[in-house]
Amino acid sequence: MYICQLKRKKRNMKDITLKSVIHVYKMSELNKREQQLLELAIGASERAYAPYSHFKVGAAVLLENGVEVTGCNQENAAYPSGLCAERTAVFSANSQYPDQPIVALAIAARNVNGLLKQPITPCGACRQVMLEAEHRYQHPIRILLFGMESIYVVDSINDLLPLQFVSDSMTI
Repeated sequence: MYICQLKRKKRNMKDITLKSVIHVYKMSELNKREQQLLELAIGASERAYAPYSHFKVGAAVLLENGVEVTGCNQENAAYPSGLCAERTAVFSANSQYPDQPIVALAIAARNVNGLLKQPITPCGACRQVMLEAEHRYQHPIRILLFGMESIYVVDSINDLLPLQFVSDSMTI
């Protein structure tokens, strides 16, 4: 009986193909503005408060008006009370410059051995916050993920969060 149900479902099954484009660069291949934004994220990672995980993350956002805002992760003994670097930077930018869309966001991380060799990607909560910022301003955010050996660049959060929950999801 179970096998018959599976077969029946397979005949009506449809596939959804998701495609993400991630560009891989070396620092020298990026334009000066992007290099500067990554340097700000690296600097912000040094200021992170991470006494528990010793995993320090820095983020820097570039607003449409040219202003740069940084953030770093903030841990707390009550773990859910901490906040990631990406959300710290995005929320800070949105609160200080509510009429300015974010053009780019750079992220860098380090552990006790120094800056990471490979890029890290934002957690799910941070991806959702970036998605909300893109939808809020109707402007894609270019995301730069730093690693000592390579830098990943995506043109929009859509490439990191292809199945999305946005305000329209609640009205469908």
